[in-house]
Amino acid sequence: MHPDRPRADASPDSAGGEKPAPRRRRADARRNIDALIEAAGTVFATSGVDAPAKEITDLAGVGVGTLYRNFPQRADLVKAVVESGIDAVAEAGPALSAAHEPAQALAEWIRRFTELLGTKRGLASALHSGDPAFAGLPGYFLQRLGPALAALLDAAVADGTVRDDLGAEDLMHAITQLSQPIPGRGPEHNRRIVAVFVDGLRRSR
Repeated sequence: MHPDRPRADASPDSAGGEKPAPRRRRADARRNIDALIEAAGTVFATSGVDAPAKEITDLAGVGVGTLYRNFPQRADLVKAVVESGIDAVAEAGPALSAAHEPAQALAEWIRRFTELLGTKRGLASALHSGDPAFAGLPGYFLQRLGPALAALLDAAVADGTVRDDLGAEDLMHAITQLSQPIPGRGPEHNRRIVAVFVDGLRRSR
């Protein structure tokens, strides 16, 4: 056998390492995207959606070229930040159910949902701009969060610790309304009102 030629049964990994490189690049690209979304969420909350790109990329630890390669328009980045927040709340349901009694799991999820609604205040001007990039967000919001809330509410109702005369859709709309900005009041006011509302859902055993 020629000393420079790999054996016929050698895998691409052992022959020259060609195969792991694309996987590494994909993993690196995904980490960069996640870092940009997380950094953008932080920057938007403090500096607004029109913050300089370099402020976002410096926090994410990537170059400006990486930002524009993945998010050519600012609207693309805003959308990604909103969707990431929605996903995090939706995916919290099973972990909360495993860690708490049903009524408490529901209350904790609603608290996170309320915080999500609060973070959208800083994005309101962009989200209400009419940019077509945001057209699908309301549907995504309901598609991801509706089933998560319904599962937690059903478990609490079945447990007998939460009243059964309010459906998940009604509950979501009620919390959304209670989380609307009030002139002269900050998000802490909305959180307090929602907490009072949630306490009213509980039923004594």
